[in-house]
Amino acid sequence: MHHTSREGRLAAALVEAADTLTETFDTGDYLRRLSDHCVELLSARAAGIMLIDGGRAVSLAGSGCREEVALELLEAQRGGGPCLESYGSGRPVPPVSISVAHAAARWPEFTERALHHGIVATFAVPVRRGDVLLGALNVFVPTPPNGASESGRSELVVAQALADAVALGLENHRAYAQSRCLAGQLQEALSSRVRIEQAKGMLAERWQVGTDEAFIALRGHARRRRIPLDHVARAVVEGGVIDVVPRPSP
Repeated sequence: MHHTSREGRLAAALVEAADTLTETFDTGDYLRRLSDHCVELLSARAAGIMLIDGGRAVSLAGSGCREEVALELLEAQRGGGPCLESYGSGRPVPPVSISVAHAAARWPEFTERALHHGIVATFAVPVRRGDVLLGALNVFVPTPPNGASESGRSELVVAQALADAVALGLENHRAYAQSRCLAGQLQEALSSRVRIEQAKGMLAERWQVGTDEAFIALRGHARRRRIPLDHVARAVVEGGVIDVVPRPSP
């Protein structure tokens, strides 16, 4: 569906941000797409998202438009910048003039690189889910800051809405991945138990002994060979190699 109004495009971006419950989810691609939406909605030069853990950047993603510039500007914030400042305070960093910040020696490495790329102003908002801070969204604009105006405040609101949606999407995918992993572990445990029971039954029938005696022999063989019990049971059940387990002595 083609959305022409800003509201429509924002709604589409928020829906896309929520679509993370898939097996093919890729964090880098996801963050790039949301950075692209940010550039389009805010008429920005570039945008990027920095995920932070323990005060250290663990993932960087820039908008496809001028991606190299966005990534370079995010990298330049290792020693300080709007992303780390927003993450540290949990609040937005309102539009800042790059030249003014550079003259005041605020974020010197970052502002130097921003001036080199013709970035006039920047602002950042935290990527957060409730009280949990995941990082920050940084927007680089080619016009002087006007954060006190209605349009300037509107840009911060839009950017924060996108950042909140990103945090929700990432947290939902994390929970989804954990539940899928747990389900897989439970299924494997169940399948392992079924194979062991089948192997016990096959050995008991072959040797004409009780299932408890067959299990003791199965377990003893696994321990002597230092092989997981399930691997031995699989060899018996799927390979039909009953003689892989020596028959217990009378």
